[in-house]
Amino acid sequence: MNMSNNRRDFIKLAGLGLVGSALPNFAQAETPEQILFQSQRTHSQLFNMSGYAAPKIPTVRIGIIGLGQRGPGAVDRLSKIEGVEIKALCDLIPDRVDKMKKKLEGTKHQPEGYSGSVYAWKKMIDRQDLDLIYIATPWDWHTPMAVYAMEAGKHTAIEVPAAKTLEECWQLVETSERTKKHCMQLENCCYDFFELMTLGMARDGFFGEIIHTEGAYIHDLLWLNFKKDSEGGYQDMWRLKENYRDGNLYATHGLGPICQIMDINRGDQMDYLTSLSSNDFHMAAKARELAETDPFFGSFAEKKYGGNMNTTIVKTKKGKSIMIQHDVTSPRPYSRLHSISGTKAFAQKYPSQNIAQGHGWITEGEMKILEEKYTPEIVKKVGELAKQIGGHGGMDFMMDWRLIDCLRNGLPLDQDVYDAALWSAVSPLSEWSVSHRSNSIDVPDFTGGSWKNNKPVEITLKGGGTTKVIV
Repeated sequence: MNMSNNRRDFIKLAGLGLVGSALPNFAQAETPEQILFQSQRTHSQLFNMSGYAAPKIPTVRIGIIGLGQRGPGAVDRLSKIEGVEIKALCDLIPDRVDKMKKKLEGTKHQPEGYSGSVYAWKKMIDRQDLDLIYIATPWDWHTPMAVYAMEAGKHTAIEVPAAKTLEECWQLVETSERTKKHCMQLENCCYDFFELMTLGMARDGFFGEIIHTEGAYIHDLLWLNFKKDSEGGYQDMWRLKENYRDGNLYATHGLGPICQIMDINRGDQMDYLTSLSSNDFHMAAKARELAETDPFFGSFAEKKYGGNMNTTIVKTKKGKSIMIQHDVTSPRPYSRLHSISGTKAFAQKYPSQNIAQGHGWITEGEMKILEEKYTPEIVKKVGELAKQIGGHGGMDFMMDWRLIDCLRNGLPLDQDVYDAALWSAVSPLSEWSVSHRSNSIDVPDFTGGSWKNNKPVEITLKGGGTTKVIV
């Protein structure tokens, strides 16, 4: 009852513009009891945001919050898309805002800057001439900013993860349904080339019925996590501090594409999960090593960190399985796995893109035939331009272009608030399971049962594809 009241108070405060002053630290860690309670919640859907097409916005007026690691790239990409007007930029550090404003000089984009306060973003969102708030801040701020923006009548696009706690996941869902404003998690990996190709193959029945999928975020970031912000690292070492948690902390990169392939939230749903972490073999040792010569790392040397490798297993309502892994400290090659196992065929992306039918891999010539057949429309439309403009090989640009094209043409988004909530929820749920000797925990149904009738994602350009790229 107390948590339910807290949520209503949060939404009320957001509507009054008081969230920031009332809650200086938003993403408070949930206790195991709170996670368990939230996992068992039921939801009476106010409005189904899956497949929802908001009114057309011919010119999408954007305000961008966060100009550190991810924001500057978003500013550059969005400035190259027709029908976009970057109206406002916000960051805690004034120099970052000034730098991006200067970079946009000579273009049609002349944004107003907001900075100097941890709540400067509220003033920006309160503007009446913004349609979309693009959030690229540390994780603690994602949900508070998105909720505030939707309450203010703006669509939101949030860097991953969209939420850190189950409480925040529910806040996003309830606010999006009530305001009928889009809340898209900016899961760029859904727009990578092989992922899009295998989605098309799945839709065409190439794999048969999907039995099992695997995704991951295996990326050696030990050096970056311990890099000071003065040396180009994360502001106030926030990304390092996230690793005090023990679970699958960054699940969405591997999870997003396979959830779309498996029709999760749109024909199937996660039922329960279990999660296991190894011990920490690198983080604490690195902190102690650095602290020997630099007192700055003294407090970090005293902390306990999550394990190197986390493996989370999910069972779906239709009896299928998903494996998601997370490891950002071990010295091993980058991988998101992206493995799809069906009754007729198999695909995997790492260490190399391969398709198997039967017991053997297909030939290089057969692969080329499949690529020609299953290259999606969006890649044919903007794929080469996306590679030129950049952003993780082009997938960032295709994601941004697709978002804007859908908003301009009044089309449903490929990722909705239920995806943002569910993919983000895996992290706190995995933390609970890890802390309970890998016992299983229910995965909440954020769709309120509508997953049974929601239509699968179809990334086609029907009704859209009209937005030009400015190079």
